[in-house]
Amino acid sequence: MSAAGGDRPRVDTRYGTVEGRWGADGSAVFRGIPYAAAPVGARLFAAPAPPAARDDVRDAGAFGPTAPKVPYPPTFAALLPDPVVEGDDCLNLNVWTPAPDPGARRPVMVWIHGGAHTRGSSAVPVYDGAAFARDGVVLVSINFRLGILGYGLFPDAPANRGLLDQIAALEWVRDNIAAFGGDPGRVTVFGESAGAISVGALLAAPRAAGLFHRAVLQSGAPEALPRRGVRAMVRRMAALLKVPATATAFAAAGTGALLTAQAAVLRRSSPLLGTAAFGLVEDPDTLPVDPLRAAARSRVPLLVGWTSEEYRLWLAPTGGMRTMDRLGPLTVELARARSGKDRAAVRDLRAALPDAGPADLAGHLITDRLLRDPLRRLAGAPRSAPSHLYEFRWPSGVPGLGACHALELGFVFDTLRVPEASWLAGPDAPQWLADEMHAAWVAFAVDGDPGWAPWDGAGPPKAFGGPGHEGGPGRRSQAGTPLPTRRGLPSPG
Repeated sequence: MSAAGGDRPRVDTRYGTVEGRWGADGSAVFRGIPYAAAPVGARLFAAPAPPAARDDVRDAGAFGPTAPKVPYPPTFAALLPDPVVEGDDCLNLNVWTPAPDPGARRPVMVWIHGGAHTRGSSAVPVYDGAAFARDGVVLVSINFRLGILGYGLFPDAPANRGLLDQIAALEWVRDNIAAFGGDPGRVTVFGESAGAISVGALLAAPRAAGLFHRAVLQSGAPEALPRRGVRAMVRRMAALLKVPATATAFAAAGTGALLTAQAAVLRRSSPLLGTAAFGLVEDPDTLPVDPLRAAARSRVPLLVGWTSEEYRLWLAPTGGMRTMDRLGPLTVELARARSGKDRAAVRDLRAALPDAGPADLAGHLITDRLLRDPLRRLAGAPRSAPSHLYEFRWPSGVPGLGACHALELGFVFDTLRVPEASWLAGPDAPQWLADEMHAAWVAFAVDGDPGWAPWDGAGPPKAFGGPGHEGGPGRRSQAGTPLPTRRGLPSPG
């Protein structure tokens, strides 16, 4: 039962009562609620266990601890906020709700953050869920184990612990979200980058079956890394730590030493180049089949897409674009080989982008390999559920970034006015585009229809921003149907 605790909202969960805060618009937010026991000591590399029940009222007014992680390199830290909240109880989540009314049965969205499986958290200000609550959605964001703790492969620990954490969070949602006003039978999972890769794994994981009913993959395609590559990362860390490559030995080394060793091996890791990295692997117990093939067979309605210049976030801040342009044709040839494209595809790309230099051509080839081609295969598969495809084309106001990776996040969450959103978008990002994109995500959570027709496997994706896409009243989707505005959203029921 939900109740008011003085001037603060309270909700009774299976593990005790939590006390949140009222928002300025009358919605409520509950932060830092544990969905699993703290992964410390013997639990550091174990599967998640249920949290302890409490008899007292838990203060849920502040974000809970973030998972242990290494910071971004300075060039990326200037663009990607990544707060650190100290503490052991890092398996926690946050809930924004229009009102903690157990009978409301509102649609639920569960956000899985990105960060290359090694960074990020639910405390990033751009991920504030107030706009979703304002528009009738119960928004849940989660923390989970990262890097070596979440994805290191050991002979004496379960694989894919970060994925198991996400499943435990979804089980918590199933069991508790009705008390916050949500409908456990109408849950949409959505994620970006590594978060979208996680959503793809959830579509394939037998333990996640039935825990969600729609899925959004933003700039991340379902994949499983080669086990030998992830195991190589563990062995490199073991050599630095001078311990056996086992979970028992790593736990005894201490989290601080693990993060120091992890930072060292990450400097040699590049998913762009296909070198070893931390991430999900096929595993008989947690992810028994290839995630892309499994997701293509799923019966879950999908919304998938990318930004038109994903690669600019990966390359421009480090000067990689200038270096690639200096290498000229060699850059394009190396990218062609990495992408698996033939030379006819490169000729077609040059014809479509006559003004593009070597770095841009190579960037598009790499983006095809990592994102566009697998996401098109996923959306175009003969599934029994619809797939909606989009492309985000608005270029950042930050010079050199263009329509880069992660730029769409402030638009999806309608948080452009959060100061950290300007780190990627610049100071003058168009609110009308946030209105349109956020409304589409809300509409998809409500009834599975974001406002344009499912992809037919051949036509262009729905475009957000970019040339020929103007904002303002009466704007229409690519399919010609009016899109909801912030003041005219579909009823959430």
